[in-house]
Amino acid sequence: QVQLVESGGGLVQAGGSLRLSCAASGSISYIDAMGWYRQAPGKQRELVAQIERDGTTNIADSVKGRFTISEDNAKKVVSLQMNRLKSEDTAVYYCHALRNWPGRDWWGQGTQVTVSS
Repeated sequence: QVQLVESGGGLVQAGGSLRLSCAASGSISYIDAMGWYRQAPGKQRELVAQIERDGTTNIADSVKGRFTISEDNAKKVVSLQMNRLKSEDTAVYYCHALRNWPGRDWWGQGTQVTVSS
């Protein structure tokens, strides 16, 4: 079992920055990739950024150039640096961990990010 604990988030003005962090504990050797999803009111949950065990990253087009994902692989802490935030970035952000085989995943409890215009 894997537990994910998120920190960061909050209220920021448009153009500002925030940093989210997620610490994994438990059976962290199972984790092949970690990342962040977000869900805005009335919308589906979407991938924001993901980083794989070998450092390969996948960044959503909507945040490319503004958001950066990084990981302390030894500690299994993944961070999302969010710059030049826009009102459309307002959402609940969820930390996610993935095991490729056998396929399963885990979710954090979510943290609110609100960008005021």
